[in-house]
Amino acid sequence: MSVRYRHTVLRAGKFRLDAGSMFGLIPRAVWSRTVPADEHGRVELEQNCLLLERVAGGGGAPGPERVLIEVGSGDKLDAKGRGLLAMEGRTVVDALGQAGVSPEGIGAVVVSHLHFDHAGALTRLAQPGERPEWVGPANSFGGPRGEHGVVATFPNAQIYVQRRELADALANRSVMTRTYFADHVQAARPRLVVVDSPAPFAAGQVPDRGQRPAAPLEDRQTEIVPGVFVFCAPGHTWGQQAVWFESAEGGGVCFVPDVMPTAWHAGAAYSLGYDVEPYTSMITRGWLLEEAAARGWRVVPAHHPGAAEWRVERTGGGLAGGGWYELREAPAVEAKARTVSDARGV
Repeated sequence: MSVRYRHTVLRAGKFRLDAGSMFGLIPRAVWSRTVPADEHGRVELEQNCLLLERVAGGGGAPGPERVLIEVGSGDKLDAKGRGLLAMEGRTVVDALGQAGVSPEGIGAVVVSHLHFDHAGALTRLAQPGERPEWVGPANSFGGPRGEHGVVATFPNAQIYVQRRELADALANRSVMTRTYFADHVQAARPRLVVVDSPAPFAAGQVPDRGQRPAAPLEDRQTEIVPGVFVFCAPGHTWGQQAVWFESAEGGGVCFVPDVMPTAWHAGAAYSLGYDVEPYTSMITRGWLLEEAAARGWRVVPAHHPGAAEWRVERTGGGLAGGGWYELREAPAVEAKARTVSDARGV
């Protein structure tokens, strides 16, 4: 029997981003039909994470009892940065506490990529009396803030990231000037486990619209701990990865990173203005949704502020007349998964 996990959706804090950046070339007249924006033209998003708790299978294969997928931004942004993003005063540590789990109880952490809103909470501010594990530049969207000290948020966990993503993070190869901050990228390096999953297409190959990877997904995914698999999902960053596991109730669940950050981004052209390669995002989104529909996965987008889990269904029309996909909310009674959020609900 394969290793299966009970999963809990953790809400690590609401925030807001500019709608134009979030929807790229999609005009406001289209996206505004379903997505409200505030007076500053920002849309509300969530920092979604998944807590996995091992329940069965694997014949006693060694591995962590608890795995955390994604960690959110954490506690290190200054007041100006939090205000710019209308960021809620909440972190994944708060969400874990509500689920009855301490950071020390996490045995493995998987981050889709190393942007601050997905990996910032790999470290936290050192508290009075704690000895910092790393001291260096404080992260900021404005001018220099000086230095501060941080410690590992999950001291007993190894952290899994793709090799290409780490290389790009260290070199700050990003559309955004400030998103790979030293106080989580450099500071977390002693605990990073580098993964080399095969790319969906050969280096230098430019796929045609609607083209699919030649190698099956089984040949392109990497089992990082028993029952938890990652595979490359490039476009938003070159080294971004998606995460898949089998749920305790049966069926696969896929955590989808910023190649499709919300259920609103399921359309072919709905690539982010932040993407390093919007065309690649479109191609990746196509084959990922195809896999999810064919295999009956539930998908969890990284930033959707409402329903956490979705089913993928094929539709008519779409990309080059070959059809496309849409998301339908997975009923909570079907998913049997918990969602941990603040007292206001989601």
